[in-house]
Amino acid sequence: METAEIARRFLSFFEKNGHTVVPSASLIAEDPTLLLVPAGMVPFKPYFLGQRTPSYSTATSVQKCIRTKDIEEVGKTSRHATFFQMLGNFSFGDYFKEKAIPLAWELVTSPVDQGGFGIDPEKLWVTVYLDDDEAARIWRDEVGVRPERIQRMGMDENYWDMGVPGPCGPCSEIFYDRGPEYGVEGGPEADENRYIEIWNLVFMQYERGEGSGKDYPILGDLPKKNIDTGLGLERLAAVLQGVDNIYETDIMGRVLNRAAELTGTSYGDDNEQDVMLRVVADHVRSAVMLVGDGVKPGNEKAGYVLRRILRRSIRNLRLLSGTESFFLHELTEVSIDAMKDIYPDLLDKAEVIHGVIDNEERNFADTLRAGTTLFGRAAERTRAAGGTVFSGADAFQLHDTYGFPIDLTLEMAAEQGLSVDEGSFRELMQRQKDTAKADAKAKKLGNADISLYAQMHEKAGNTDFLGYTDSESESHVKGIVVDGVGVPAARTGDRVEIVLDRTPFYAESGGQLADTGTLSVDGRGTVEVEDVQKPLPGLFVHRGTVRSGEIVLDDTVHAEIDTGRRHAIERSHSATHLIHSALRNALGPSAGQAGSENRPGQLRFDFTADNALGGERLAEVEEEVNTVLAGDIEVRTEERSLDEALKMGALAMFGEKYGDRVRVVEMSDYSVELCGGTHVGSTSRLGIVKLLGESSIGSGVRRVEAAVGVDAFKRLSKESALVGQLSEQLKTPREELPERIDSMVSRLRTAEKEIEKLRAAQVLQAAGEIAAGARRHGSALVVATGAPDGAGGDDLRKLVLDVRGRLGEDEPVVVAMTAVPKDRPVVVIAANKAAQKAGIKAGELVGIAARALGGGGGGKPDIAQGGGSDASKVDEALRAVEARVASA
Repeated sequence: METAEIARRFLSFFEKNGHTVVPSASLIAEDPTLLLVPAGMVPFKPYFLGQRTPSYSTATSVQKCIRTKDIEEVGKTSRHATFFQMLGNFSFGDYFKEKAIPLAWELVTSPVDQGGFGIDPEKLWVTVYLDDDEAARIWRDEVGVRPERIQRMGMDENYWDMGVPGPCGPCSEIFYDRGPEYGVEGGPEADENRYIEIWNLVFMQYERGEGSGKDYPILGDLPKKNIDTGLGLERLAAVLQGVDNIYETDIMGRVLNRAAELTGTSYGDDNEQDVMLRVVADHVRSAVMLVGDGVKPGNEKAGYVLRRILRRSIRNLRLLSGTESFFLHELTEVSIDAMKDIYPDLLDKAEVIHGVIDNEERNFADTLRAGTTLFGRAAERTRAAGGTVFSGADAFQLHDTYGFPIDLTLEMAAEQGLSVDEGSFRELMQRQKDTAKADAKAKKLGNADISLYAQMHEKAGNTDFLGYTDSESESHVKGIVVDGVGVPAARTGDRVEIVLDRTPFYAESGGQLADTGTLSVDGRGTVEVEDVQKPLPGLFVHRGTVRSGEIVLDDTVHAEIDTGRRHAIERSHSATHLIHSALRNALGPSAGQAGSENRPGQLRFDFTADNALGGERLAEVEEEVNTVLAGDIEVRTEERSLDEALKMGALAMFGEKYGDRVRVVEMSDYSVELCGGTHVGSTSRLGIVKLLGESSIGSGVRRVEAAVGVDAFKRLSKESALVGQLSEQLKTPREELPERIDSMVSRLRTAEKEIEKLRAAQVLQAAGEIAAGARRHGSALVVATGAPDGAGGDDLRKLVLDVRGRLGEDEPVVVAMTAVPKDRPVVVIAANKAAQKAGIKAGELVGIAARALGGGGGGKPDIAQGGGSDASKVDEALRAVEARVASA
């Protein structure tokens, strides 16, 4: 049975049994305590915690999940995966064990022609919690499982909680017996390799208290008993398809087999190669799904997860093939095709997914070459000193300079028998983060725990946003937070967070900065609002300072935004939509939005593109935007269902989350987007848009910045004044300045090249004199000296080869010379053919010299180059080379 059919049957079965089918949530977790969704129940967590009320009492879903905790086990075991899918059925106070257990058994054991999975009941075992007599009774008496097939297990195996105070309860698991060839008899308690878990039924019925691990008190029963089940789609597919592991199932197996073909390997012939192929199959699929949900490679958070798995894939593919070829484009295509039946939207996103992954592979090719050289030098230095620990400082340099994930350094070190000082690496990373920026989380979530906001949200409900039509309102204070604690009142000088029942203040989202303004209590107090955030969907938190008097819970306040600032931000936001459309017209639909920020008078817009726009194309985009806005197009907004909006051609942002109802912003048919921000009434209100430049901000992501309205006018005025000054100083009309400056720069570069030629010629003139100073060491003529002053790395190499050539091929010749450009010593060594026949190799000699200099190096037997960090050891390095040649 194909994986897509398993998912279809699961949803169909539970839909027929009264469950609402809920589409998979994005892999990017909405829960601020999580980075990515690691379990099928995560999207339903607010319902289980009582933070929100669902519109249904039972649900079923196929949820996309990512788990990186066990990434080192991927490929080595039969069941670990980075990306996986959880089939689940959920009850929010509706049914409990008495229905959940029979439903699970019915679906698993019913014949295939009756819509079930057709698994022989004799292949199944179940586990229950130690004292869960109720579950054991249902399995035995109502379902008919033989008592000897029901095993009781402890807290670690069969008791579930979220890791924090809240819902908890026993669970029951269904295991499949793979047969005696996989292990000993005796059920799950005897061998979990032979008996693999396929379905976990969690019975949420208690509330737990504070504690660590599984050591916590049970505070009592929950008001409602809930059901949360999870069936691993990939594991069940392996069972139903009769394969040994999840990597050989129909979906991952296609990627694995193509990876083997492309790299010229054969799956099943070599265990080490098999592990690498399984890693590639898992990681490519995981990367496709992450990019499909809007994640871009980066050095933090979800971006780092994506970069890490892509770079592990690239390195494994190169090790397997022994080449530096690019493989990911084709493997990505195979993965998209394999997954399209379950996630058809991947086909619409294919161009963007390919662009992001291809670009990361190209960029990492350069990174891998440079970083591997640096790693080799550092590893050689470590071994030469008799050490077995690769330094944290070197690991940090690899990460900071070359973008090497620490995981890759750990793998490469292990391959060479070295460990890594991870503690020192983490300390250096933390120090860099601390000095680079303040904690962004403090800005977004303040000092309050998310649970406090959840409590306020439960009591106050959603904040009614009036800002689309009103700039001021009379509102009621529903919550006050000072220093992370809910309080009844706040007074002059307090930094405060305030929840209102209704507000004209826009909360920062969708790239639009928050409104600022005031909250005033008639005759008693004023709060200056400096920021507005939404720590939970629907909850607006106003942050600021009490400037006078006090503000008290349940007060009626006059809320008023700074309208001048709001209008300036609206102009920037509307300009962003126009720029997005112009970029798509110039580059095609692959130029998708990857982020934005709209502030008063200025904006930045990030978009996906492999290459720079260039000055000419950037000017064309700017001209198009200003031509459109001058047409005084009405900016219309209306609310529609998501399906209606997409059918009318509205552009949905890649990776963005949308509800059932969405807001559509239209500027004629030039720009139609889903957007929750505020905008101008017509394009002419923008005045003018000036693009300030374009740059790269990461793999496959470019950024344009622009000034809008008065800010654009000010920028143009300054540029005009600057051009006037240049025109006056160069005595050249404005329109002729580009040609004049090009001419000046060209002459300057020509002069610099002539000077460089003269300098290089002076260095090479010394070759004859240097060759005459050769001395015999053992059987070889050796030149070991420093280069003339001013010699650079390229000069040094040419000079060494020239000197070697002057000394001929009749007897062994070795030329070793050093230079110190930019205070870092460089050594180049050449050996002629006679020397190589005598066992004297340039590559070996340069290693000896470079170690003396505190560095590393390498090369071919005839010519090699190295360097270090200690210029004071240059003479010592040359003497070491002479000694080695003398002993040959």
